[in-house]
Amino acid sequence: MNFIVDAQLPKSLSDFLKSKGHDSIHTLELDAKNKTPDDTIIEIAEKENRVVITKDYDFLQLHIISNKPSKLLFVKTGNISNNELLKLFEKYIGEIINYLKAHKLIEMYTDELIVQ
Repeated sequence: MNFIVDAQLPKSLSDFLKSKGHDSIHTLELDAKNKTPDDTIIEIAEKENRVVITKDYDFLQLHIISNKPSKLLFVKTGNISNNELLKLFEKYIGEIINYLKAHKLIEMYTDELIVQ
């Protein structure tokens, strides 16, 4: 599966996804780095069939209103350490991949995934 990880999340998340065999890029790898505008992230996601992983409510609002980005993993864990975040992804990665095959929006909490 293809992912693009937004600036509020660590590059180590993108690296983790790569280690699991997925194609992932972090905004730090783009020309404008973490200052990449949301519309550019969405454009890349749509063009390259990537799931946007973010904590930014703007992406959630855009997804609900315009279905862009077409696939979104919205992280609602609050402020947790990068290690805790990576442990959550390790725990849920199989479910996330399966859900994204049939669904367009997943909300990730520290104790559950909500699929829409």
